Amino acid sequence: MNAQDIVNTVSSRLKLDPAVAEKAVGTIFSVLEHESGGVASAGIFTKIAGAGELAHSYDVMAGEDSSSGLVGSLTSLLGASFGEKAGAMVNGIAQLRSLGLDMTQIEQAGETLLLEAKGAAGPQAVSGLVDAVPALKGHFGL
Repeated sequence: MNAQDIVNTVSSRLKLDPAVAEKAVGTIFSVLEHESGGVASAGIFTKIAGAGELAHSYDVMAGEDSSSGLVGSLTSLLGASFGEKAGAMVNGIAQLRSLGLDMTQIEQAGETLLLEAKGAAGPQAVSGLVDAVPALKGHFGL
């Protein structure tokens, strides 16, 4: 399994345009990488070809301009209080919402990605990731 397989599955299950599904999957991979500090996501990224590249293509922390807009203000405020992890989650949700996804679709995309990752990387790798990033349970419907 590779990242494109996950994109195709998300596109099919959520009935999303493939380009939107790619951005959504890349964004979620990026959130996972930042939220876990890269440690817990490493097992998944090594077993799913292209996952790391996709995460970097849609990096939720790249080019962040915390001085502009409401999202930037919220990210700045949360980042100051909680560090990069809060900023990555806030940026990721904002990025997914900007694609036109509602919270139900965001949860479904996250669930689908993690279910596919479980098949590719094994249940222990995904379980370790979810344990390392408890916010996944609230934002991705786990």
